[in-house]
Amino acid sequence: MKNLFLPLFFILSVCASTPVLGQNSSHDLVIYGSTSAGIAAAIQSSRMGKSVLLIEPTNHIGGLTTGGLGATDIGNKQAIGGISREFYQNIKAYYENPNHWKWQHRSEYFKPNPNNPSKEGEDAMWTFEPSAAMKVYEQMMASEDIELVTEKRLDREKGVELNNNRIVAITMESGERYHGKMFIDATYEGDLMAAAGVSYMVGREANTEFGETLNGVQANYYNITLKGKVSRNAVHHNFIPGVDPFIKKGNPSSGLLPFIIEGGPGIDGTADNKIQAYCYRMTLTDHPENRIPFEKPKNYRELDYELLFRNYEAATGPIEKMYHYGDPLVPWINSSMPNRKTDTNNQKGFSTDFIGQNFDYPEASYEEREEIAQRHLEYQQGLMWTLAYHPRIPEKVREVVSKWGLAKDEFEERGGWTPQLYVREARRMRSDYVVTQRDCEDLETQVGDAVGLAAYTMDSHMVQRYVDHNGYVQNEGNFEAGVERPFPIPFRAIIPKKGEVSNLLVPVCVSSSHVAFGSIRMEPVFMVLGQSAATAAVLAIDENVAVQDLPYEKLQIRLKADGQVLAFEKK
Repeated sequence: MKNLFLPLFFILSVCASTPVLGQNSSHDLVIYGSTSAGIAAAIQSSRMGKSVLLIEPTNHIGGLTTGGLGATDIGNKQAIGGISREFYQNIKAYYENPNHWKWQHRSEYFKPNPNNPSKEGEDAMWTFEPSAAMKVYEQMMASEDIELVTEKRLDREKGVELNNNRIVAITMESGERYHGKMFIDATYEGDLMAAAGVSYMVGREANTEFGETLNGVQANYYNITLKGKVSRNAVHHNFIPGVDPFIKKGNPSSGLLPFIIEGGPGIDGTADNKIQAYCYRMTLTDHPENRIPFEKPKNYRELDYELLFRNYEAATGPIEKMYHYGDPLVPWINSSMPNRKTDTNNQKGFSTDFIGQNFDYPEASYEEREEIAQRHLEYQQGLMWTLAYHPRIPEKVREVVSKWGLAKDEFEERGGWTPQLYVREARRMRSDYVVTQRDCEDLETQVGDAVGLAAYTMDSHMVQRYVDHNGYVQNEGNFEAGVERPFPIPFRAIIPKKGEVSNLLVPVCVSSSHVAFGSIRMEPVFMVLGQSAATAAVLAIDENVAVQDLPYEKLQIRLKADGQVLAFEKK
């Protein structure tokens, strides 16, 4: 790999000029969403000799991979091939340059640590700073013929032009109209898919719909064994016993504290339209020269964090023993990244997940989504200031948290805060094949048309916060169930039903149940599926067929030739 990393403005300058208002543009492939899947799809399209347009609705490319998720969940590294593995190999090459270790010596980061998925001697590196991921993506794209336009949002009401079940063109809110032979929806939200009239689902299915055990409402605490693996439901990421939910302790007439729903969570295993919580993945540092101390937001409301105070105050012994997992003091997962930085994520009962505050997001307007994202940001900013400096937080906790802060050299235009909300789940397509819990667990499942593998635990973050039958606050929605080995994702799960749109592929909002999506929804997998989607799109153009009619045998041959892993063989 060339040791050359080009800034985004260079890519924009070498691409074809951005169309002016109302101008038409035509390409072989039009990809909406520059997430990890969208970038992988664009690279593959270019490598297969097709003209490709990559449209990003915001000014941030790379999605979560460049947005703070540097400790990406993988499950099994052998399942990652193609452009996805190439990305992680390029990350390794980036960090082999001594100039890219400013705040920490390389040997310090790679000292023996069982919790660090990146090991010396591997062909790839699996942890990285957001800025490093951006530079690697920019380099990979700069060597391809990709036209990139940013800050162009699809007109979701009337912006998809269909003719005989084919998308002819899509129109942006600002008037640009883009023609294509094939289209790929690589957004986390599935906006193009939905606007094109493709069948989809939002929320949790009932367990009875697909014969699952982990779907629907998951309020009861239990450990069960599924196919030899332990499933933990509502055991992690919850409050300790005895946290009062009312504004005035013990007084229901005073009303519930913020972010607690009225009524119960629902009957276990039943369906609802609720989704797992979102947050921002934070890039923190404890290096004094690179640290931005947490600041109290202007509209801070102490009441919003009353449950956090009460969770600490409910401890009957040393706070170091409140929880049996993770950091005993602090409600976070602080995964180490290079240069004394972290990928910081949610953990325990009251943390960075803004539980129950995202239910409207998948179907919301752009303006409403921006408001939801802003509320998430302000909540998280207030949380971090509270943990670091509020006098009701135990001193031991404040001592730990106040040593950390946002990194000055990441997301500098936003004071260290990532622009990418962690949209863990939004819409999910409903196609002729729905990947379910059975696919994740059943080692005998043979789908016959695999386009990639998923390997991570079936996992959902909490969905809602409620008052239990004892009168105490609880979180609901978490499950964690391991998979025996990597399992296949079929081609049918990334294309619409036969009879629906015939020139659209969907590598992110794939056809899957809430349970199975909990395993699939990982950035390396999205890159794998993005590459496979682009390959299928190009072959469908060459064969002059609908994506539903593309012979899988031809697709399989090309995917294997390009290094995709379609079946798991233990090494």
